[in-house]
Amino acid sequence: MAKRILNVVTNVGHYDDPSHPTGLWLSELTHAFRIFEDRGFEQTIVSPKGGPSPLEPRSLKFPNYDKTAKQWRADPARMALLENTAAPDEIDAADFDAIYFTGGHAVMYDFPDSEGLQRITREIFERGGIVSSVCHGYCGLLNTRLSDGSHLVAGREVTGFAWREEVLAKVDELVPYNAEEEMKKRGALYRKAVLPFVSYTVVDGNLVTGQNPGSARETAKKVADLL
Repeated sequence: MAKRILNVVTNVGHYDDPSHPTGLWLSELTHAFRIFEDRGFEQTIVSPKGGPSPLEPRSLKFPNYDKTAKQWRADPARMALLENTAAPDEIDAADFDAIYFTGGHAVMYDFPDSEGLQRITREIFERGGIVSSVCHGYCGLLNTRLSDGSHLVAGREVTGFAWREEVLAKVDELVPYNAEEEMKKRGALYRKAVLPFVSYTVVDGNLVTGQNPGSARETAKKVADLL
């Protein structure tokens, strides 16, 4: 029976300032989707509210706009997947072997407080399934608690987009909070690469996290290998 992956994307299209658009960082989905597909895994896309997931404009420009992202945008069937994402209450966590949180700054707004996503994540994690994220996707793990009330990330090694990378990307004054610091406040053992924007992935049991957009392939491969 094929393994099943639940990919999580955002519904948010801009920062607090509506004049600054954001959204799903497309390659963080397409890189992983391709790897999972090549392994024969079945995939579903969910978002906090269901429905359309807007794309981050910066992810559609050189050097971020790579072959997999271009192929996705050129395929109406693929784009339809992002127009018609499932809502959490339509998802039975028991149907999935892993959950993968994609990034883009937009997720900082709608991932952390989605009780539906927290439920799915907790249920997958507690029965030994894989919980994974890349880049800002780890914001989806910030407020997820286990059945005993503890934070899922407490005492576990985690990586995700670093504050230094926010500064270098010149969005440090736009983002609603410092995700790296928020992770540490919840007891996570935050790790990052020595150099910014290089591929870096951390595996702690059935928790797999990647630091930045360039880490999506490595993160997906580690998830696939664990499955």
